[in-house]
Amino acid sequence: MRFRIERDALADAVAWTARSLPHRPSVPVLAGLLVETGPDGLTLSGFDYETSTRATLPAEVIDDGRVLVSGRLLAEIVKSLPNKPVELTLDGTKVALTCGASRFSLQTLPVEEYPQLPTMPSSSGTVKSDEFAQAVAQAGAAAGRDEMLPLLTGIRLEMEGSTISLMATDRFRASLRDVAWAPEQTEVSAHALVPARVLTDTAKSLVSGSDVTIAIATGDAGDGLIGFEGTVGTGTRRTTTRLLEGDFPRVRQLFATQGETVAYVATQSLVEAVRRVSLVAERNTPVRLTFSDGSLLLEAGSGDEAQASESIEATIEGPDISIGFNPSYLLEGLSVMQEPVVHLAFTQHTKPAALAGVPEVGAVPDFAFRYLIMPVRLQS
Repeated sequence: MRFRIERDALADAVAWTARSLPHRPSVPVLAGLLVETGPDGLTLSGFDYETSTRATLPAEVIDDGRVLVSGRLLAEIVKSLPNKPVELTLDGTKVALTCGASRFSLQTLPVEEYPQLPTMPSSSGTVKSDEFAQAVAQAGAAAGRDEMLPLLTGIRLEMEGSTISLMATDRFRASLRDVAWAPEQTEVSAHALVPARVLTDTAKSLVSGSDVTIAIATGDAGDGLIGFEGTVGTGTRRTTTRLLEGDFPRVRQLFATQGETVAYVATQSLVEAVRRVSLVAERNTPVRLTFSDGSLLLEAGSGDEAQASESIEATIEGPDISIGFNPSYLLEGLSVMQEPVVHLAFTQHTKPAALAGVPEVGAVPDFAFRYLIMPVRLQS
């Protein structure tokens, strides 16, 4: 095997593929990056029995072949190379890498022991890459991070007709984001619970292309697998991952309640105020938000501890209300709002509050993205 390629293209593809490699592989070969050359150019692959990554990009192929090398080591080496063409050659049990005056010799891993990568399922449809990346980021804001509760670390995708709904919850907040897509079959109805970390990384990596192909396996041969594919530069990238199992909470019905009090606040002003006031909030203590008389008062801290307060302008419809939130949860929801104004809807100070972005004060939300957050009990 022998090929030549530009450093930047190789470094980007190697770094992306190597990110999915396990830090503590169950078997040594899973720490390897599979490097293959053929009619399609250069292909780089990684696999940990759960998630697979595959990047294909053009290269000057001199000899076809395949080799397995340490993925993280290769990524570090390629990243440090000068901006010159890279040539990689398989020589017996070692790989020779040359770039300008730099020379590296890498030990290979037994490529014959490397597991076969999953086959990409048949395409279910396509979605605009930038819209998909934004939708995943917004839905993922509410995904759990506790690996002891794996079911809640996923984002649920519900495909119904021409709409994909993305939902997540960690029991303390929930998110719901709708995005349009072009299904292969107009009457499609499917759902999948995808690990949030994998979905987020995949959506980000494919944002430079025009479309993302989504493929869900059906039938006994590939059930429980989902694939994503898109173009990056002159190459393609593909990810497959096993779906999470279990009965996901019924997130959608949580958003059905109508608010008794509605407030409009400038999104950036609210973000900045929460960040400042929460500096004095100790761990697991809330920030108090009081909506009254055309303003929002934010307060944190109590007793002999440090305290902070700040008042910002707000437009309020309905009864006054005072409610407490975990500042981190509030900020994570606000940070993925794209609109200049946030619409907040409340029922009671003990019930969840619903957030949505709007273009201006008084506008009715289109509810493409909704974020629900549970309140925290306030000290009297």
